[in-house]
Amino acid sequence: MLVRYLQVALLVRLASEGARVGLVVLAVDRTRSTGYGGALVAALLVPSVIAAPPAGALADRVRRRRLFHGGCLVFYGTGLVAVALLVGRACAPLVLAVAAAAGCCTPLLTGGLTSLLGDLLPPAALSRAFSLDAVSYNLAGIAGPAVASALAAATGPARALAALGAGAAAGGALVFALPLEPRASGTPVPRAADLGAAAVLLVRNPPLRSLTWASAVGQLGIGALPVACVMLAAHYRTPWAAGGLMTAMALGSLAGSLVYAWRPWGTRRPELTVVVMLFATGAALAAVPWTDSAGATAGGFALAGCCTGPLFAALLTGRDRYAPPAARTQVFTLGASIKSAFAAGGAALAGGWQSAGPGGLVAAVAGCQVLAAALGALLLKERRAKVPRPLAERSAWH
Repeated sequence: MLVRYLQVALLVRLASEGARVGLVVLAVDRTRSTGYGGALVAALLVPSVIAAPPAGALADRVRRRRLFHGGCLVFYGTGLVAVALLVGRACAPLVLAVAAAAGCCTPLLTGGLTSLLGDLLPPAALSRAFSLDAVSYNLAGIAGPAVASALAAATGPARALAALGAGAAAGGALVFALPLEPRASGTPVPRAADLGAAAVLLVRNPPLRSLTWASAVGQLGIGALPVACVMLAAHYRTPWAAGGLMTAMALGSLAGSLVYAWRPWGTRRPELTVVVMLFATGAALAAVPWTDSAGATAGGFALAGCCTGPLFAALLTGRDRYAPPAARTQVFTLGASIKSAFAAGGAALAGGWQSAGPGGLVAAVAGCQVLAAALGALLLKERRAKVPRPLAERSAWH
């Protein structure tokens, strides 16, 4: 069952990551406008932040989950195919609207899909399953842009984007074969109170609160790293480092996820694993400003990536463990959108902080990870202070 799930995850996430490159390449090929390409990427990504709460709430209440999840993934893939056909041939507002409609399904490619693991596998297998799911994110992040570029060079940008969309639709079709039993009861439209259920949990439930906001603050720093990598490449006069450093970090994250899948640790308290791995990520990046070559810097990025792999797997495990079944998907989708928003904020802040130099910017990113670890620990400490011990112990294991 896990193999079948991973097939779905890889197909749709490869399409999602590759589409960011494919849309820009297609826009430049047909309209000679990089601005139009950027607008298409924004149209695909921005709606996911807004759509996360309602999409998650609907997924938590709909009766026939296979039809809902599979249908949304097929819709996403079909939207990419439609954009591939329309760019340069239809008016820009129409094309942007199609991309935005497809983008509303993005939360179900990420957190929404991950939330299904709790219903597909027994509890004893979930820690390893979440680690392998983290691997699917890493592989998609590394291979998606490369696949999009290779397909565009070999077949043309339009066919490349259409192929990615067809892959996502095929992944959605595979969802129909997953053994997701219909709920005993369900409503097609979530109530107003349902839309805020996850937000309340992310503020009031101590483990979820720690996991969510600590990882979000960590992403504030990670979002700034692409800017720092470009500055480091100029500093070392090594052009490959602009993209190579992030690739090194992604490969490290992949290795860390694989090791964690082979032998998970800290699974009884995933929130503590997240705190420890945030601190370790910051420690690895803190050494980068002291390096004197691009190769040594790449080693520091790879080491930091090795820490983010287990961090992400533990984050997924914690969301599944502490979210009640009635709001599980919404917790996953809203948590993912919060992380994305913080990462985007980090990128924006980095653009205005270039005067600090590459070393200063990387040091700030490292400090952000340490700050995130301290925040996570503080939120857990606050729980112990306010909740009587027996209840606190029950909460941790509930």
